[in-house]
Parts: sequence; C-alpha cells; structure tokens
Amino acid sequence: MTATQPDEPVPELDSLELTEAAPAFPAHRWGFGAFLVVEAALLASAAFVSVLLGPVPAGRPTPVRDVLIGTMAPTALAALVAVLITVWRGNGPVLDLRLSWNWADVRLGLKLGALGLVVTVLGAYVWTQVVGEDNSSSAISALVENQPMSVTAAVIMFGYLWLLGPVCEEIIYRGLLWGAVERLSWGKEKYGRLAAFLLSTAVFAASHLEPLRTTLLIVISLPIGLARLFTGRLLGAVVAHQMNNFLPALAMLLTTLGVTTL
Repeated sequence: MTATQPDEPVPELDSLELTEAAPAFPAHRWGFGAFLVVEAALLASAAFVSVLLGPVPAGRPTPVRDVLIGTMAPTALAALVAVLITVWRGNGPVLDLRLSWNWADVRLGLKLGALGLVVTVLGAYVWTQVVGEDNSSSAISALVENQPMSVTAAVIMFGYLWLLGPVCEEIIYRGLLWGAVERLSWGKEKYGRLAAFLLSTAVFAASHLEPLRTTLLIVISLPIGLARLFTGRLLGAVVAHQMNNFLPALAMLLTTLGVTTL
C-alpha cells in the first residue's frame, strides 16, 4: 500500500451517513465475472494442493508442512489473481480496490476491529453452547488441534492468520466482489454500497465452506464490512479484520506450541 492520499477525517460512528456523491475514481472494466474467476482459482488451487500433497495415512495427523501450504497457498494465489485482474482490466489495485493509505481509516478499523473482537468472543461462546464444543471449532483449529509445531511453523501460521490472511481475503471479498457490486449501482451509489456490504458479508461467510459456522461467520464479519462501508476504502476493513483475528491467531499460536489447549 502506498501513501497516495492525505488523511481524510472520518466522522463519529453515530453520525455516519451514506451519501450519493459522484464516484471519485475512474471506472473499471471488470465485474462479477472477475470475482468468479478468482473464486475458481481459489477452489482449483485448493484441490490441486490437496492432490499434490497426497492423502494423510489413517490415524495420523496432517503434516505441519501440509497444514501451512494448504492454509496459505490457495487464498494468497486467489488474491494475486484479483490484483492481476485489476491491472489487466482496470486501473490497478490501488484505485480499483481502494487500497490507498489513510490514518483515519486505520483508526476506524481499530475501533471496529475491537468491536469485532467482542462480537467474536460472545458469538463463539453462544455458538458453542448451541452446537456443542465438538462442532464449534473452525477448520484450521481442527487441523492444528493436538499437533505441536516447531516455533518457526507456529510463528508463520500466526503471522498468516493475523496479518496476511486478512489482507488476501479483503482483496477478494471487500475489494473485488465489492467493486463488482458497486459497478452495477442501479443508478444510485448509496444502494450499490449497501448491496455490496450485504452480499460481500454473506459470500465471505459462505466461502469458508463451514456450514455449521456460517451464521457465526456472518456475525463476525459485520464490523469488518462496516469499516469498508463507512470509509469507502479497503484499508479500514483490512485493519478491522486483522484486529478481529488477533486473539484467535494468538490462541492457536499458544496451542500449537503446547502452551495451552483450544
């Protein structure tokens, strides 16, 4: 991300309004087709990695190398495809994905991320009571459960879950998908932004392919989407997502190092 714009003040949360001002960015030529290509790249790369790494013998845990590659590679590749699409069919990721740096966006992202942490903790607790502890864990948590890692592998996983993973996911869902929905606009920018907020939240939750946790993921992702909605840029959503992921990533780090259990 590059510093391309001066700080712009972000109003207090209780006074935010969605305006219908004319778009300040040049139009791009990609839409839902681009998002479908990225989703296809995500699924195809996940399948390819699974075949490449081979099956895990029955009764044995998934190797740490496989966990790291299988977790990080598909999402990172899909985000790279999204960026390349903006270069090929648009104005580049800074303009098309609204990736400009803005300290006001960072501050709002931290506030909404803190709210997201509270929502995550409360939502996870309620969800565990509803579905039971055995069904409440995420797919990644299930992979690393009772599987100690080296310090290097654990730190890599922590860094991905906390910092890099949110960047990749936000590029895909509240960057590319959001931009595809806003491009329609239905004649009014405000409605396009609201539709982008609702659709990206739902698709983000469903894309994790964890049916039992989809409702919880929707609740968790709402503050992240609000950061994108209120600022009109992606940075706030990235920061909110990273803030939201910090405690779960830290808990997983401590678990994989054998310090505690999930």
